[in-house]
Amino acid sequence: MTPSEIMITCMARQVVDGEIVAQGIGTPLVAAAYLLARHTHAPNLYFASAIGQGVCRQPAPLGVSNIESLWLDRSMTNVGFARAAADILPNLRPKEFFRPGQIDAFGNFNNIAFGDEYARPRLRLPGSGGIPDVTTFIEDIYLYVPRHSRVTFVAKLDYLSGLGHSPVRTHGKGPRYLVTNLGQFDFAHGRMRLISYHPGESIEHIQAKTKFDLEIAPDVHETEIPSASELRLIREEIDPLGIRDLELLSGAARRKLLRDILIREFGEE
Repeated sequence: MTPSEIMITCMARQVVDGEIVAQGIGTPLVAAAYLLARHTHAPNLYFASAIGQGVCRQPAPLGVSNIESLWLDRSMTNVGFARAAADILPNLRPKEFFRPGQIDAFGNFNNIAFGDEYARPRLRLPGSGGIPDVTTFIEDIYLYVPRHSRVTFVAKLDYLSGLGHSPVRTHGKGPRYLVTNLGQFDFAHGRMRLISYHPGESIEHIQAKTKFDLEIAPDVHETEIPSASELRLIREEIDPLGIRDLELLSGAARRKLLRDILIREFGEE
């Protein structure tokens, strides 16, 4: 059992049958979680994709080299970004897990850049996409962080792209739920609160990896591990190539795994 498999199972358990679930670009942990939910307790999901702004009744399987074709070939309709942002998101409000580059104690987050000089940042992040729009009105924001560290969990953001539990908010609410490779959190009092720690982790270790003081739930406990059937689904049916681990790796290890996945997808050396 790996951290990625625990995260996938935790996210899948947040999904409710019949929902529209939205998947961004380059988020295999989220895709695997939606597929696991569909295989288990939520068979009636609709899938919205950032690729082509399409809505699918049948989900696309996990892939690397052919993911665009899989989404576009299966879509029931493609609406375009303008209509998705103006009509689909405000009205249908699909469930989506966002991945912050930085996050503070109140669930405000940053996907723009690291560094206080915008023109010359230390690191340019992937960008905010529609996050500044939807987080101002949506009521159930879900977040995930594959590598919990003091780089991501900060006392003060470099930039604000996702609105959390803030006094300037006039609609919606801040994040409801967050899962990392170390534990699960909620924002019951408008501030990040540890509700469970994953097997092998501790409250002290999670706090040491966080730059602000965590609230601790009175009933904090060890995370419920994936069942044998959930692990079999993840490993054998949903993600036999191990694409889920790409989000937890970096550097040479990530490049090696990506190369191995592509070789197996194409079926050649």
